[in-house]
Amino acid sequence: MTDPYIARIVSYTEGKDPITMQGETPAILKRLIDGVSEKELKRSPAPGKWSVAEILAHLAESEIVTVWRYRQMIENSGGPLSAYDQEQWARMGKYASRDPQDSLRLFDGLRKVNLEMFARLTRDEWQSFGVHAERGKMTVETLARHIAGHDRNHVEQIQKILGKG
Repeated sequence: MTDPYIARIVSYTEGKDPITMQGETPAILKRLIDGVSEKELKRSPAPGKWSVAEILAHLAESEIVTVWRYRQMIENSGGPLSAYDQEQWARMGKYASRDPQDSLRLFDGLRKVNLEMFARLTRDEWQSFGVHAERGKMTVETLARHIAGHDRNHVEQIQKILGKG
């Protein structure tokens, strides 16, 4: 049985270039939050649901993880990739109190680092892989596609929260 979350993430990238999608995400996020007050960005849409500010902090810290994962996969193809508890990261990182603009700047900077690396990868490096603790074998290419879908999933969440979707 296919995980509904994974199926949704995959659907966002079908027939699309995941690298182009990843390159577009920072500008999309900037446009979405432009002119929105920090108070509104920190407002939770429902009990237990992340605010826009928390989603931006999550995206920034997810990009920290992917910076490392891509490089580990290339350096140690076939090695293990740990899962992480995003709720624990949110608690440790105090996502709710983070400045959303700071999170977006961090995300943007880290994303640029990954996009620059993608431009230099060989065909073999794109096929380097790691074994994710929850998802099994993932190549650099499949992780890049997953991250593009992850981006779009959170862009849609932000659009809904802000009434822009």
